[in-house]
Amino acid sequence: MARQTRCVMMRGGTSKAVFLKEADLPADPAARDALILGIFGSPDKRQIDGLGGADPLTSKLAVIGPPRAEIPEAAGTHLTYTFGQVEIDEPAIDYLSLCGNISSAVGAFAVREGMVEPRSPVTTVLAWNTNLRRVLRIEVPVENGQPVEEGDFAVPGVPGTGARILVDFADTAGGATGALLPTGQVVDRLEVEGVGSIEASLVDIGNPHVFIRAADIGLTGTEMPAEIDGRADLLDRLERIRGAAAHRLGLASSPVAARAETPAVPILGMVAAPAAYRDFLHGTEVPAGEMDVLARLMFMQRTHKTYAGTSTVCTGVASRIPGTLVHEAARPVPFEQIECRIGHPAGVIVTEVMVAGGNGPEFRVQRATLGRTARRIMEGYVFTPERGELAQAAE
Repeated sequence: MARQTRCVMMRGGTSKAVFLKEADLPADPAARDALILGIFGSPDKRQIDGLGGADPLTSKLAVIGPPRAEIPEAAGTHLTYTFGQVEIDEPAIDYLSLCGNISSAVGAFAVREGMVEPRSPVTTVLAWNTNLRRVLRIEVPVENGQPVEEGDFAVPGVPGTGARILVDFADTAGGATGALLPTGQVVDRLEVEGVGSIEASLVDIGNPHVFIRAADIGLTGTEMPAEIDGRADLLDRLERIRGAAAHRLGLASSPVAARAETPAVPILGMVAAPAAYRDFLHGTEVPAGEMDVLARLMFMQRTHKTYAGTSTVCTGVASRIPGTLVHEAARPVPFEQIECRIGHPAGVIVTEVMVAGGNGPEFRVQRATLGRTARRIMEGYVFTPERGELAQAAE
């Protein structure tokens, strides 16, 4: 017998996720995760027997539940949102991180599902995110009571255009570690086994991040994903650096354990001064003048093909904090300019950031936005074996 579970598949920005309702899942965490792994077809590098897309950007999960009236910080929110990064070839789900791209789709999902009263032209959805225990403010274009999907807003890495959804992550500063600058320093020195000493900026908004200079690992910052992913020695060094940062942030029991204990965060960013390159999707030139900082990301031990949503706001915020490696690499901009333009493998992504204060813990994020598009791809029922190895493992 096969079990059927209602699901919706949505694209949010440059990612795609399976949306599930909390009420449709088992209450027991082990049974819930076993069911989810079966839905995705994990563990299997092709995820051939499930809905997973065999890529970290398409092996994502959004569990949507009712608002949590018992949580004071969640007062006034419309729903509860849990993000999961479903491992592809391991039987595991990482609930420690947050996906900015999928967060945009959460707003559209909430309007379509009637979880918030629709108001034209924009409906504001307040989502309580359980991963960071913070509130996300999502502004969704609405017409005739339904989320608008068509528009003229382009997202590099996504075909065509759509309606712009705005997500403000300002409230997520320090959500994972307790502080925007978790160590209180704008630059830390990490001692990395097999690599040596390397400077890094540790910043926490949206997700914890570790930023390093691309030049410090022999890169220019203009490399394409295949150039990085094709070098096993480089991938090993980058994961060692990420592991050292995870341990410094208290996210992993040791640098070596980071891969198993927290594979998704911290996200590793490599930054450099603006420089021209050709995007890997279409081969068109991305001029240096169109960006304020150049960056490449490592996500789930692979090079991100575009740029993560939470990394966009974190990079933008870091660029406004004097002394960080991102600020060092970024083009100087007027104080009144709130846009930060980030060059990534598929083009340029823009965030609006406002950071107040001027000294360590006194820095306060007032605005950290991400503009995305989202689309409902399908809804229906996904069928999973009622029994089987995954189900038995949950018992």
